[in-house]
Amino acid sequence: QVQLVESGGGLVQPGGSLRLSCVISGRIYNIYDMRWSRQTLGKQRELVAAITGGGSENYLDSVKGRFTISTDDVGNTVYLQINSLKPEDTGVYYCSALIKTSFDDTVSEYWGQGTQVTVAS
Repeated sequence: QVQLVESGGGLVQPGGSLRLSCVISGRIYNIYDMRWSRQTLGKQRELVAAITGGGSENYLDSVKGRFTISTDDVGNTVYLQINSLKPEDTGVYYCSALIKTSFDDTVSEYWGQGTQVTVAS
């Protein structure tokens, strides 16, 4: 009933930029935190950026200054602007969100299917 659909991944040269998007739809009462995580080769999935409902941003240390998380005015789309891409940024990027589907619901984390980012010359 809740869908998160990412887009914007692709092949980019080192030093390039990408903007990932994630549209959240379905039965939604409230969206709290929105997050971007990634799974790179040989590593566990890691949280790279998060934004709270109040707009506070947090980043993995290794991406600070290069990644920027933001949302649209409606609050159902979350973006990840990635600049100065490095080969080690290659991986599958997932968005997730903490959502209540009704007033009586508990907050649960919902995930998208991921979008591939490949950084290579």
